[in-house]
Amino acid sequence: MPYRWIAVLAALGFAPVPAAAQTAADFYRGKTVTIVVSTSSGGGYDALARALARHLGRLIPGNPTVVVRNMPGAGGITAVNWLYNTAEKDGTVIGLVQNGTPLEPLFGTKAARYDATKFNWLGTPSYEVSMVLVWNTVPANSVSDLRTRETSMGASGANSTPAFYTRLLNATLGTKMKLINGYPGQNDAFLAMERGELDGYPSVFYSALTSTRPNWLKDKQAKPIVQYGPQRLKELPDVPFATDLLTNEDDRLLMQAASAPQALGRPLLLPPDVPADRVSAMRRALMDTFDDAQFKADAEKIGLIVNDPRNGAQLQEVIARAYASPARVVERIQKLNNPGN
Repeated sequence: MPYRWIAVLAALGFAPVPAAAQTAADFYRGKTVTIVVSTSSGGGYDALARALARHLGRLIPGNPTVVVRNMPGAGGITAVNWLYNTAEKDGTVIGLVQNGTPLEPLFGTKAARYDATKFNWLGTPSYEVSMVLVWNTVPANSVSDLRTRETSMGASGANSTPAFYTRLLNATLGTKMKLINGYPGQNDAFLAMERGELDGYPSVFYSALTSTRPNWLKDKQAKPIVQYGPQRLKELPDVPFATDLLTNEDDRLLMQAASAPQALGRPLLLPPDVPADRVSAMRRALMDTFDDAQFKADAEKIGLIVNDPRNGAQLQEVIARAYASPARVVERIQKLNNPGN
């Protein structure tokens, strides 16, 4: 283009700007970023998403508006399928997904139509530890009680995370937990426990309980029977750790592999193929948010645990290691995850 025309266009405010010159701040300025949560409202993931929405925008270059959209279904798989196959891949859609969903393809879940290694993993505020939780009126106070008495446990569906862990614990610990499907989210199952419709819930994050039902443990409205995850939680010193109860080496390997999702905490991601500079900017913004005094004060106020943030590269390593599990362990996991096959 002749120089004189560039000068004329510049004077009129239409100077051409090469696409490559657009920074992440230029892109995000004036935009809306949506955090898609793979659970229904009212639970721990939802509480985290809404806390992030209040603070993340001021730490993303360009200061976009941040909103939350809930997309529950199929134990979180519905949202992850959408994030992988349908969502905008320009950096304006973030996923906050249940930590079991990255491993669903490994576990042989046919409904999982995505490659977890191709997502742009952003980070997590902490690792998670799960509990088997029963209502205070249920006559079950130990793992031994769960072995001798059938207890009804809520889940959204047969392929959900709670359903998988129910089968895992039954197989390794010899418990007799019975799945009752049809509860869209954890909050729905909690309400059913309060109504006496369910005995308990088999896969409750300690952090989710402190943020959504902070009085349940303190007031002994609900009882944690056993905890499981990447490591024992110091806040639950009197609750047995599942791996410590196992004497069979294959059972221990199975439990360790199946605990990989808890090591992911509450993982956030961007879809595949988002421009690298926006991925980098979002990773920095998320880790800055986890370290932000205002966010941490907000998180503490509502009972969210932000005690061990991990970055996107660390999450990618956990996922890669899980996909490299021994074949015999993977085969056993797949059978537990797909009991009808």
